Amino acid sequence: MKFSEIIRQFGDAATNNSLTANPDQDREITGVAPLDAATSSTISYVEGLKYASLVGKTSASALILPQEEILQELAQERGILWIACPDPRLLFAKAIALFYQPYRPAPEIHPTAVIHPTAKIGSDVYIGAHVVIQPEVEIGNNAVIHPNVVIYPDVKIGDRTTLHANCTIQERTRIGADCVIHSGAVIGSEGFGFVPTRTGWFKMEQSGYTILEDGVEVGCNSAIDRPAVGETRIGSQTKIDNLVQIGHGSQIGFGCAIAGQAGLAGGVKVGNRVMLAGQAGISNQVKIGDGAIVSAQTGVLSDVAPGAIVSGTPSVPHKVYLKVAAIYGRIPEMYQALRKLQRPLEQKSTDNS
Repeated sequence: MKFSEIIRQFGDAATNNSLTANPDQDREITGVAPLDAATSSTISYVEGLKYASLVGKTSASALILPQEEILQELAQERGILWIACPDPRLLFAKAIALFYQPYRPAPEIHPTAVIHPTAKIGSDVYIGAHVVIQPEVEIGNNAVIHPNVVIYPDVKIGDRTTLHANCTIQERTRIGADCVIHSGAVIGSEGFGFVPTRTGWFKMEQSGYTILEDGVEVGCNSAIDRPAVGETRIGSQTKIDNLVQIGHGSQIGFGCAIAGQAGLAGGVKVGNRVMLAGQAGISNQVKIGDGAIVSAQTGVLSDVAPGAIVSGTPSVPHKVYLKVAAIYGRIPEMYQALRKLQRPLEQKSTDNS
């Protein structure tokens, strides 16, 4: 599409652009690309001034820029079309959506699907090959269920939700509207509940519910456990990466982001808009306040205050962690210095004895 059409699609977000002063420079844009791999017919983006040097090297035909006049001038000098906005990354995400739409099959029910007669299927639903839908399941309108998905009894799935191939939705699960469950994920699996006895472990049945509110996305091979009683709840618009474990009875707030290989033990309470980076581990019953950030590979053993940023194991304030990390490489040198100070004291002690 023409660059002018992209501007039109973006509306008010793209009012500051190079065509305003040079309308005759309109060009055809065929797609989107990263800055270092862009071609003369693609659009890319720059997040900030630290990438200014790349503006002088990129082959992109058009750029989405921050509101930095220096970058606009650099682009102008090289004949690159540009749009300036407060959040280039967000606008670039919208640009991707103009050129690419994810695969969405037309509504149908494949003849190999096994659907129990008590299941209620909404309108315009796609159900792929070898899907199994068990008793008392409810599927909302415009849902997409890809091949080999298994849905256990007593599950409710909201409108426009997509279940990708080979995911499993176990009993007593409630999934809201506009959710996405990726391949290999298991929602509502049994929580890890066993009571020790003299003769071994007594299994505590997991009779609770797993609830995903609207707009939740769960990555490949992640697991969200069902509790013994009560509920495990994931708040609306929370995004969960691949290989994440969320223990039974955990409560996750609105708009959180949980990166790959993070693990939450049972009963963890996470506030709204919290970010858990990759391989973060949260101990049993810990509470994490609204807006907190847990950095990669952090082990959280105690509560985290709202807005705090923590790192390390056990977790400490991020600024403290950076100071400790800066010293870490000097520990052998510091040890040798300490030994030099100790030797005279040790010799004096020996002489006195």
